[in-house]
Amino acid sequence: MRIAPLVALALLLPGFSATAAQADFRACIGELQERAREQGLSEPVVTGLLGDVERLDRVIELDRQQPEFTASFGDYLNRRVTEARIREGREMLDRHRDLLQAVEREYAVPARYLVAIWGLETNYGSYTGDLSTLDALATLACDRRRGSYFGNELLAALTLVDRDAVTSDQLRGSWAGALGNFQFMPSVYERYAVDRDGDGRADLWNSIADAAASAARFLNALGWQYGERWGREVRLPDDFDYAAAERRRPVSAWAADGVRRADGGPLPDAALEGRIIVPAGHRGPAFLVYENFDVIMGWNPSRFYALAVGHLADRLVGAPSLHQPPPEEPPLRIDTLRTVQARLNERGYDSGEPDGRLGPATRSALRRFQEEEGLVADGHPGPSTLQALGVARR
Repeated sequence: MRIAPLVALALLLPGFSATAAQADFRACIGELQERAREQGLSEPVVTGLLGDVERLDRVIELDRQQPEFTASFGDYLNRRVTEARIREGREMLDRHRDLLQAVEREYAVPARYLVAIWGLETNYGSYTGDLSTLDALATLACDRRRGSYFGNELLAALTLVDRDAVTSDQLRGSWAGALGNFQFMPSVYERYAVDRDGDGRADLWNSIADAAASAARFLNALGWQYGERWGREVRLPDDFDYAAAERRRPVSAWAADGVRRADGGPLPDAALEGRIIVPAGHRGPAFLVYENFDVIMGWNPSRFYALAVGHLADRLVGAPSLHQPPPEEPPLRIDTLRTVQARLNERGYDSGEPDGRLGPATRSALRRFQEEEGLVADGHPGPSTLQALGVARR
């Protein structure tokens, strides 16, 4: 989705008129209506539903404040993998045991991972969101950051209504347009939703059978490896080469380098490959993650999220809390991280376009900078790295 000229101007001028911004939003919706017609959607959907959408300023605010990007790892994990959530998740595993076992046999995704995702997404269905999905998606489709992606999701949501898969009244969910117990984006709903209870409709809000089977089908399609873990917490040797941590290597190679289980025991003799990640830097916990970790990131492309899902899934079946708790550190503000990225770019370490997100390019640039500065090359913007870059934590 292109950004119309008035939107670009609005982003630059704080005093830009709300009336003009609204006019540009309507122009963007007009473009989306043309796309909808080209895709063969019915005129009542195009002119009625899409024509009536409204811009929600709150959605833009929430998009800029996602906890995956603004919270420290410790804060993120501790707020999501709580004793209450573990206790309720175990109750859900027991309550829906027959269903979850049947779904596991059919789609080869263990029940504990389905329940962990359910717990993180909607606290086991207790809150699935109450924002208008069409308004939220239209707002994001006409925004500068990921307009093309959300434009496609908006059209997918309209397609669900046009095909009578859902009613327009059902389309209420998160600020990002996610729906139901497991928070499916509309395109995922369209492709993977399952009517497991046989009532003629895949209902991801009110039918746990439909929701769980749909989630398992999606994870299976993403490449879930049955019989394998997501990863595990590990203990690194004192002389660990953090600059090489992200390389995918056989478990046996990591074991030969002195990596051990978090409790000090040897790594399993498993024919798996994995990489080491340290989400809070070298002072925090370390994890050896396998292919299923990347599958979870296919659901939500956040390392924090994938680690929380994996850890919660382990806790649901009796695993202990982390051996090395994350250090307490304040979150790194998005504008501070933008400054870090700009400083790295100025010094010749390509971190990509400064966007305030700690992604692969920024972590790689940080590791190269840290290595050349004689710092621990963990790819984490800790205090010593910020100081070396001349960036104040705000």
